[in-house]
Amino acid sequence: MELQEFVAAKAAELGVPGAAVGVLIDGQEVFAGHGVTRIGGAEAIDRDTLFHIASVSKTFTATALMRLVAEGKVELDAPVRRYVPDLHLVDEDVAERITVLQLLNHTAGLDWGVAGSFDLTLAGFVEKLAELPLIAEPGARSSYSQAGFNLAGRIIETVTGLPYEKAMTQLLFEPLGLTNTVFDLDDVMMRKFAVGYNPDEHGVLQPATPWKAWAAGDHGNNPGGGVVSTVSDLLRWARFHLGSGDGLMSAAVLHSMRDETIALRASSLGDGLGVGWFRKTIDGVLTIGHGGSGNGQYADLLVVPAAGFAVVSLTNSGPEGYQLNQAVLRWALEHYLGLVERATEPLPYDDARARELAGRYQNEAMNVDFVADGTGITIAVEIKPELRAGTDAEMPPDLAAASLELLPDDEFIVTGGALAGQRGYFTRGTDGRITGGDLAGRLFARATA
Repeated sequence: MELQEFVAAKAAELGVPGAAVGVLIDGQEVFAGHGVTRIGGAEAIDRDTLFHIASVSKTFTATALMRLVAEGKVELDAPVRRYVPDLHLVDEDVAERITVLQLLNHTAGLDWGVAGSFDLTLAGFVEKLAELPLIAEPGARSSYSQAGFNLAGRIIETVTGLPYEKAMTQLLFEPLGLTNTVFDLDDVMMRKFAVGYNPDEHGVLQPATPWKAWAAGDHGNNPGGGVVSTVSDLLRWARFHLGSGDGLMSAAVLHSMRDETIALRASSLGDGLGVGWFRKTIDGVLTIGHGGSGNGQYADLLVVPAAGFAVVSLTNSGPEGYQLNQAVLRWALEHYLGLVERATEPLPYDDARARELAGRYQNEAMNVDFVADGTGITIAVEIKPELRAGTDAEMPPDLAAASLELLPDDEFIVTGGALAGQRGYFTRGTDGRITGGDLAGRLFARATA
């Protein structure tokens, strides 16, 4: 089976209307496109079709900052306040101590993101951070934070004196020839783009609005998730990270982004974090990558430095698009490189243990419910109702209860539904009681038992 055949068959199986997949192998590119840019349309998805790549954007923000590091304009170990003096948090001592690197490896202790409205600029976003809960001591642990990367984008603005989007164009997009990598919807509308879809209450796919995961004109979230790109440009992006720096920075600085800065526990995202990259060892071989979840659009980029290999998968429906991307990555690694990720063996069901862990867990954006029924345990995820009530924009659907299996050491793996394959773990206090959990790199506090 070849790439095109696999993508078409898997997309049909999962009911994903459109996908664009690219592989870089031995210096050559292999492409597979499936479906059309919108249901009912006739324009086929190809290597130059735009998708919202959501959090894959973080690899661009991190790399732009590393270019500024290489130029001596930013220091990774410097406090963020050196570059953003108007940063204020609920704890001013923490605001003084957070470093640039801690933003880039999610160890700043900031919750996932801000709630409520704010001036739709990065300066406005930073002002809103004064209300954001702190969930850990800086440097103590990694917890995935959109807020941290948006703050990193503000550093780029203050150091360059340019709006973030213009700075990114000058620092990366133009010199690397990423001609179809953009931010603004005005630029998107001038090119071929994929419409995202989410299922309604009857399971029928409906166009996802807004086209990104937030309202048009919101510049405050661009560093953490605002890039729009294509398979062709993302393979060019992968070539850059496999290369010698293209005159933008030395190979040593560029490749240092792959080095582990903190280890991750029980995470499907990876074994550790570099600078803007999740590190994962598969069959003894290091991979680096990042995924993105938009509104009805999903993106994944995975690079195998030792093999000069990369795979990109972009899909336009949620939540099955995520499952298609994961299947593509697994297939490509095995088909082209013979690398197979080994499954973790779950423990037999233990009702007493399951009931100890069951309850509601939450962070600033989501509620996560673990329910034990005597025969198994399930997980359900919802966006907080107050967030939905606070905006006129359509938001991605909640995720219905799905099965999970418990693993040793208070760890678990989701085995059903849209999050199938995601790993996480529960945390305990000094008295041994469950106090929180971690899912997909995001920290959740226990709200109720």
